[in-house]
Amino acid sequence: MPTVAFDLPPEIFAAVRRSPEEFAREMRLAAAMRWYARGEISQERAADLAGISRAEFLQALAREKIDVFVVNAQDLQREIERG
Repeated sequence: MPTVAFDLPPEIFAAVRRSPEEFAREMRLAAAMRWYARGEISQERAADLAGISRAEFLQALAREKIDVFVVNAQDLQREIERG
């Protein structure tokens, strides 16, 4: 599995009152929620990225008041055509 690493100043962890592990976990979840909300990845891929189950991902979306169902115009048109 590929690894992504970057340097952060130690003060950032104190500022957000998170350990480096908590910070990384929250960053993964935040990225997953953003990309899901923008329609760039599916719920399944977003949950994988966040390192949590799909049910936990849906709960996280609800906590942050992010729409659980993301539908773009093309998807909507396909559904309308299906009847």
